[in-house]
Amino acid sequence: MTEMPETGAGTEAGSESAPLRGYTCIQSYLHRLESSPGVYRMLDAQARVLYVGKARNLRARVSSYARPGHSHRIERMISETASMMFLTTRTETEALLLEQNLIKQLKPRYNVLLRDDKSFPNILLTGDHPFPRIVKHRGAKKQKGTYFGPFASASAVNRTLNQLQKAFLLRNCTDSFFANRSRPCLLYQIKRCSAPCVGHIGEGDYARSVRDAVRFLEGRSSDIQEKLAGEMHAASDAQEYERAAALRDRIRALTQVQSAQGINPRTVAEADVIALHLEAGQACVQVFFIRAHQNWGNHDFYPRTGDGAEAAEVMEAFLGQYYDTREAPRQVILSDAIENADLMQQALSDKARHRVELVVPRRGEKAELVAGALRNARESLGRRMAESATQLRLLRGLADTFGLDAPPARIEVYDNSHIQGSDAVGAMIVAGPDGFLKSQYRKFNIRGDDLTPGDDFGMMKEVLSRRFRRLQKEDPDRDRGLWPDLLLIDGGAGQVGAVAAILGEQGISGIPVIGVAKGIDRDAGKEEFHRPGRHPLALRRNDPVLYYIQRLRDEAHRFAIGTHRARRAKAVGANPLDDIPGVGARRKRALLSHFGSAKAVARAGLADLKAVEGISDALAETIYDHFHDQG
Repeated sequence: MTEMPETGAGTEAGSESAPLRGYTCIQSYLHRLESSPGVYRMLDAQARVLYVGKARNLRARVSSYARPGHSHRIERMISETASMMFLTTRTETEALLLEQNLIKQLKPRYNVLLRDDKSFPNILLTGDHPFPRIVKHRGAKKQKGTYFGPFASASAVNRTLNQLQKAFLLRNCTDSFFANRSRPCLLYQIKRCSAPCVGHIGEGDYARSVRDAVRFLEGRSSDIQEKLAGEMHAASDAQEYERAAALRDRIRALTQVQSAQGINPRTVAEADVIALHLEAGQACVQVFFIRAHQNWGNHDFYPRTGDGAEAAEVMEAFLGQYYDTREAPRQVILSDAIENADLMQQALSDKARHRVELVVPRRGEKAELVAGALRNARESLGRRMAESATQLRLLRGLADTFGLDAPPARIEVYDNSHIQGSDAVGAMIVAGPDGFLKSQYRKFNIRGDDLTPGDDFGMMKEVLSRRFRRLQKEDPDRDRGLWPDLLLIDGGAGQVGAVAAILGEQGISGIPVIGVAKGIDRDAGKEEFHRPGRHPLALRRNDPVLYYIQRLRDEAHRFAIGTHRARRAKAVGANPLDDIPGVGARRKRALLSHFGSAKAVARAGLADLKAVEGISDALAETIYDHFHDQG
C-alpha cells in the first residue's frame, strides 16, 4: 500500500492565485496518477474529507470526475473539492476493504454510512465439559463449542432457548454452579433441565439429548419430532402416562419454536436476505437471517445515504460495512444488484474463508423471500419517517419555547445517582432527530476524593469537567457532530448556575443550558425550567414540549439509576481478598474454606494464616500486613 502525495495540486503552479476548486482541482492531479488500484479521498478547503472512493484504475476513475455530466449529488461534491489524497493498493479487493475502513473511520459527508454497528447474539453449545451447557452468546467466538446464529435479537434467542430447554432438558448453569450442587435446582423441578449435576441422567443419555438439539438447530427437526412421537406413543401404550406427558410437552416446545420462526424456506439452507428501500433520500435495509432452513429473525438498518446515493451504491456500501465485523453466510440474497459484484464476492469469500455467493433472484422462492424483506423495509421506513417528522416538530417546538437559534441536533441530558454519597455515578444520555442515541450514552464513576457525600453540585462539576475536557481534545473545531446543541440538567437555578460557571471556567460558550426542576409539590406537570440570567418558565400541562422534556429527564434518570445499581451490586459482591497481591482464585478458596469468611481471614493471626494449605510464610505475612495496615 502506497500513499501518493498531493503537493502543489491545490494551487496554480508557480503562482500565488486562489486555490483551485472543483473540476480544475481534480484535473490538476491526473498527470501524476498511476493506473493501479487504490483509494482516493476528496477534501474541502478546510481539509475535511468529503468522500472516500475505491478504483480498479485510479487514473481512469479520477478522470471521470474531471468531466461534467454527473448527478446533482456528485456535482455538489466536486464543487466543494479543494484537494485530493490517494492510496495505491496491490489488489482491487484490498482497495475495497480499505475504502470501507476509511468510510467507517472518517464518516465523510457524501458517502453512504452504516450507522448501526451492533452485534447479533448466537446460541452456544459448549464443548469443554462432559455435560455441555446451552446459552446465549454475544461477541467474539473464542469459547470452545458449537455456535448457532446469528439471531436478530436477544429476545429471539431467549425465546428459542426457553423452548429448547423444555424440549431437550439441557443445562444452562455455569460450570462452577454445576460442580457444587448437592441437589437439583429449580429448573429441574419445572422440567427445564435433566439435572446431570446430581446424576439424574447419565453422560450417554445426556449426549443423545445434545445430539438431538444440534440436529434441531441444524434444521433436521422432523426426524426428532417423529422420534419423540414414537417414544410418547410407546410410553402411553405401556401406561407410563407421566413420561408420555413429558414427551408431549417436549414436542409442543419444538413446535412453538418453529411457529415463532415464521416462514421457513425449503430451498435456502443458509443465507442472509438483504432488501433495500429508498424514499425521499432516506434508506432502510432489512436483513433476514436464514440458517438451517429456518428463519432466525430480521433486523432493520437505516444507513446515511450520502445526500442521495443510488440503490446500487447504497447496497454495495452496506455490504462492505456490514460484513466488516461479521462473517458472511454461503449465500447473500439481494434485492438490488451492485456494480462490483465480483469484487465484493471475492472480498467476502476471503474474509469468511468459504465461498460466498451474491444472488439477485428474479423468480422462485428466493424472489419471494426478497419480496417479503422489501415489504418489511418499506413499512419500516414509513414508520421511521413518520416518527422523524414527529420528532422534528418536537425539536422545533423546543427551540421556539426556549428561544434557541435552531432545533437542536444533539441534546445531552445529565443526572447523578447515589445513596448518601456512596457508589456515586453520573449519567449522560443523548437525543436528537432520530430519537435516543443509546450508542452515545456515557456513564461516569464519580471519583473525587474531596467531595462531601451527597454533594450534587460537586458531582455535576466533575462529570461536566471530564466530559468537556474530552470534547476539547477529541473535537476542538466542533465539526464532527460531537458537541451538544443543548444541555438539560436535572435541577433548578443553583445547578444551572453551577453548570454555567463550569463551562465558563473551561472557556466554552454558545451552548444553551436548561435546568428541569420538579416544581411545586414535586408534581409531574408542574416542572419549572431555569436558564442562566432569565426568570423561571413553566409550560402548560398538555404541551407536547413538556412531555418531551419529561421523557428526556426520565430516560436520564433511568440510565443513572441502572448504572448506580450495577456499580453497587459489583461493590457488594467484591471480596477484600481480591485486593491482595499473590492471592488468586485457588488461594482465595483455600483461605475461605479454612476460615469461613473474608472477615475471619482479616482477624486471623499470622500463625493461623501460615497454617493454611498453599499459603507460604511470605504470603501469610503479606495477607496479615494488608489487613493490619488498613487498621
